[in-house]
Parts: sequence; C-alpha cells; structure tokens
Amino acid sequence: MKHFRALWRAWRVVVHVLWGALQIVLDFPRRSQEQRDLRVQLWAARALVCLGVELRIAGTPPVAGPLLLVANHISWLDIVVLHAAHHCRFVSKDDVQHWPLVGILATGAGTLYVKRTSRRDAMRVVHNMVQALQNGDILAIFPEGTTSNGHALLPFHANLLQAAISAPADVQPVALAYHDGQSAGASQAMSYVGDESLLGSVWRTMGAKGLCATVVFGNAQTALGRDRRTWAHELRNTINELRQC
Repeated sequence: MKHFRALWRAWRVVVHVLWGALQIVLDFPRRSQEQRDLRVQLWAARALVCLGVELRIAGTPPVAGPLLLVANHISWLDIVVLHAAHHCRFVSKDDVQHWPLVGILATGAGTLYVKRTSRRDAMRVVHNMVQALQNGDILAIFPEGTTSNGHALLPFHANLLQAAISAPADVQPVALAYHDGQSAGASQAMSYVGDESLLGSVWRTMGAKGLCATVVFGNAQTALGRDRRTWAHELRNTINELRQC
C-alpha cells in the first residue's frame, strides 16, 4: 500500500507541477502581481493535497508587507508549506534557478537568488531585499542556511536580516514542524539533511500516511535598535519557543 500510495501521489504531483509551470509561462504575463501571488498560494495549497499533507496554522499569518518572515528550515517541503500558508518571496541559493521545472516555479513565485559563496553577491541580494520590502513585499528567509534534523535549531546567520533593519521593516518569526497524523509524534518522512537525497526525501513524503505540517506564526517585531547579530540570536530563541507550542 505504501508504494502504491507513493506512485499515485507522484503522478498527481508531476501533473500539478507541469500545470504550475504552464501557468507561469502562459498565464502569468497577463496577470497583475496580486493575482500571481494568489495563484502561487493556491497552487501550493493544492500541492500539499496532492502530497497528502495536512496544513495546520497557529498564530496570525501576515496580511500585507513590508514584512520579513524568518523560519527554521527542515525540508524542501518548507517552501511549499509557507507558500500555502501565505504567499511570500523566498531568498534561495542561485542553483535552484537552473533546476528543471523547479526553477520555473521558483522564479515565477518571485524568488530572489543569491550566490552563497560570494560575499559581494550577498550584499547585492540585501540591497534587492531592501527594495522589495520598501515596495511592500513579504519576503522569507531560512537563517540556518541549510536544513536541520528538526530536533534542534542550527545557529542563525545574520547577514540577510540587515535588509529588515535598512528598509526598515518588521520581522515575523515562524516555526515549522512535521508530525505523524496518527501517532502525533514528530515525522522524519520529509527529512532532507546530511547525506539524504532529495529524491529519497520526496519519495518518503509521498509514501507517508497522515503527514501533518504545522506553521506557527509569532508576533511581528521591529529591530528596536538591535544590530543584526543580536536580533538573529533573539529570533532563534523566539522560534525555539514557538516550536514548543
């Protein structure tokens, strides 16, 4: 049953991804930015249905920008989950832009790309983030810089927080967690850390039964004179607390 379930969901996801790419190429040029954002959110919500993932939201999702969402990072699924909760523009490593189909979806959703090995490019992205925030966008970052095992948070990198200080804009902490809907315990089905392969993670997710994704939105906050490193440290503590909710 597990393999049959995974194959059925894989077929639905492939069709859904192709449909999303076609929408971006053929339909998005005719749409306003607001209409595009709504379609991305609806697409993500439907993608979770195709994957068999239930979405649960706690706290108050953002209504409008300018706002920077700061979240812990567990899996590739985090992006779909956050988009389904509310559309936002992610900051992502630049090689995602060249992934087949995924690059089309990410770019169509408004992703800002950064070369993580280039300090100069990080400065460019911060400048672009400031402009986007000043235009009223909702951005999202994963300051851990990579996925974790979900049990403990990695140290937060502070560089991209400078955009919220410079704009200036509020920051809203967000905690992500995944649970087995049957046992209510933490699930590792969608884990993507260390030597785990992306395809293996996707396949496990598709075969999982009763997988539930929880998004806990904390209260938006301002810098209040804090430098980015101090703010990053305190946001990490806040997200750690939200994970216990």
